[in-house]
Amino acid sequence: MLRRSPTMEVRMKKDKRTEADKNRSRDQYITFRVTEQERDKIDKRMAQTGMKNRRAYLLKMATEGQVVNIELDCVHNMVRLLSNATNNINQIAKRANTTGSIYAADIEEISLRYEELWKQAKQILRELGDLL
Repeated sequence: MLRRSPTMEVRMKKDKRTEADKNRSRDQYITFRVTEQERDKIDKRMAQTGMKNRRAYLLKMATEGQVVNIELDCVHNMVRLLSNATNNINQIAKRANTTGSIYAADIEEISLRYEELWKQAKQILRELGDLL
């Protein structure tokens, strides 16, 4: 009676797996580890799509999904501009309440600030439009 060693059995299984992989169109492996929270988030998003197969979902997302990376520098710049404009308006309002009049230079300053704000807002909208 011929006895197989565990090593021999593993080698035979490995050979069978390799032979089966030769006949597959998807013969490459990609593996990665996730935390339990990440897996739960993946499962939740998968459920929202109605898909039941995690492999199919991950493959679909990896090959056809979108990853959106939004740089917020332009938004931070707009917030800074808004803050400056607000400060200028407050200063002009105080002066107007004290003197009873508004200077032409103040009006010009407000106009310049709002032009900057609109330029920044248009830039943000262009960049958001490019994402779609």
